[in-house]
Amino acid sequence: MFHHFRGGIHPPDMKDATRHKPVEQLPPPARVILPMSMHIGAPCEPVVRLDQEVFMGQLVADSAAPVSAPIHSPVSGRVLAIDLFPHPGGSRVLSVVIENDGRDMPHESVHPKGSVESLTPDQLLRVVRDAGIVGMGGAAFPTHIKIASARGKCDTVVINASECEPYITADHRLMLEAPEEVIGGLRVLMKLLEPKRAVIAVESNKRDALDSLRRTLPGKTRIELAALRTRYPQGSEKQLVKSLTGREVPPGKLPADVKCVVFNTGTAAALHRAVTTGQPLIRRIVTVSGSAVANAKNLDVRFGTPIADIFHATGGFREPPAKVMTGGPMTGVAQHDLSAPLIKGCNGLLAFSEADIPPPGNEICIRCGRCVRVCPVNLLPIYLYMNERKDRLRELEKLRLDDCIECGACSYICPGRLYLVHSIRTGKQKLRDQKKEAG
Repeated sequence: MFHHFRGGIHPPDMKDATRHKPVEQLPPPARVILPMSMHIGAPCEPVVRLDQEVFMGQLVADSAAPVSAPIHSPVSGRVLAIDLFPHPGGSRVLSVVIENDGRDMPHESVHPKGSVESLTPDQLLRVVRDAGIVGMGGAAFPTHIKIASARGKCDTVVINASECEPYITADHRLMLEAPEEVIGGLRVLMKLLEPKRAVIAVESNKRDALDSLRRTLPGKTRIELAALRTRYPQGSEKQLVKSLTGREVPPGKLPADVKCVVFNTGTAAALHRAVTTGQPLIRRIVTVSGSAVANAKNLDVRFGTPIADIFHATGGFREPPAKVMTGGPMTGVAQHDLSAPLIKGCNGLLAFSEADIPPPGNEICIRCGRCVRVCPVNLLPIYLYMNERKDRLRELEKLRLDDCIECGACSYICPGRLYLVHSIRTGKQKLRDQKKEAG
């Protein structure tokens, strides 16, 4: 039995440009730029030196902090620089630059680690940590931390294959072309977490992906396939838990607090590869699309590849783009420097022509209430907006600002074109700054 989460919207999915296009391997560039911050948590510190020879899959950066994830070289070659370089987040961060020798010589640590059956849960967790795996749906939270915090607490493990963001088809193609990796990753999670229920949740607009997974599953299996109603933001963790179990994740809490834990499709595939091949997380599938892109594609790209190189692989731009984004149009981040590299949490690169960018609005609220009706976490976006504009930080806390998942549904539906999500993000930063000043 499926349940319905509150609110939500139905934007055009805009996936036709890439949903039927097989994934193409993008050759790595002449040099890769690896930011020390590719994940939520403490940034890494380089463990290599200038001019050092490195191999594909070799550890190049790590951190002793409780929440972090190591970084590995996606190519073999030589360390060319350790300096500040552009980051997709908009700043310049410490990065390791590796000159690619074109040989892809693997490091000695890259070898099969065993099977799910032969490895103990503790050994599997160490494999996950050493592989630098993070959430591949955009959050980039270190996966070993998420698993460790859920062990012994969760009765339901979910693979989030909803991919509800418009344009993005990376997970869809992964399920069509490598369903065994997705299922294999879920088996790793089942060994680690011992859940009563294991589910792969797919939106109903991806029937071919469901068929692909069904054909790959053995006749007798504990793994369920769930075809969910297509509605944005179905792929948000709390909404997905509600749809599958009927359980409400309380404000300020996580799915683990209602005995559920959710992992992205790409994360599951990375877990499978880490165990069966020993390959750490050095690449991912990326959807490259948008009205300004000459030839939209799904590409398998090594981390550290400059965004400009990825667009070049699709034939470049059919016209100068008015806006370039990493991620989807609802939750993505606008880019101003295309020399910034691809990092672990990026599932899409979009470029839009001028005609697709709405003109600036008058930012007038007409009191229609649509933003309230579509909010999936039952907030009052217009009041968050008004209080942020007036720096009423105590009111923002009372209105549960931190519960906002920044899905963008309110901004999408607003006829007055208020910059609601931008204001909410600004408000969150103001609260963080206030707490920092207070010590």
